Amino acid sequence: MEYFNVPYATYLEETLSILADPGLLLVTAGPDSKPNAMTIGWGTIGIIWSKPLFIVLVRPSRYTYKLLEDSDSFTVCVPPETLYDAVHFCGTHSGRDYNKFRKCDLSLLPSGRVSAPGIAGCPVIYECQVVHTNDVIPANLTAEIRASAYPRGDFHRIYYGEIVTVQALPNAAELLAR
Repeated sequence: MEYFNVPYATYLEETLSILADPGLLLVTAGPDSKPNAMTIGWGTIGIIWSKPLFIVLVRPSRYTYKLLEDSDSFTVCVPPETLYDAVHFCGTHSGRDYNKFRKCDLSLLPSGRVSAPGIAGCPVIYECQVVHTNDVIPANLTAEIRASAYPRGDFHRIYYGEIVTVQALPNAAELLAR
């Protein structure tokens, strides 16, 4: 099936629901490296600087962090239920140790507007151009969040990706229905 462009908010409710459980697949690649997929469970979509942004958090200890630092873009792929096992694998195994695309039988899909590829078969793919990064500042977090989210002190870097296009399959609504 061929993808077509949709407004960024078309599948917002479904995207945020799947972000919360089981998670979305973030894909990026450095200029000289193979793409990697990482499961994300934290993130948001909103308007900042009059632009639609997908904001994602990645810890420096993650393999994806180095790839994002060497890249200017990422995709966020909303998986159908048939890929939930891949979501679990990509969230529990490192790209340092596995080629997640091969292991999970995932196919790369070239993006239309950014250098990072998407994952074929995902009903919705957000193509994002990095426009800003910043680090979580431990002193500015509440004690409760610091204790619950960062017991090891491994604070995230926050990536602000301008959503430059959203690709969807014609039957995306059906594939994302829960």
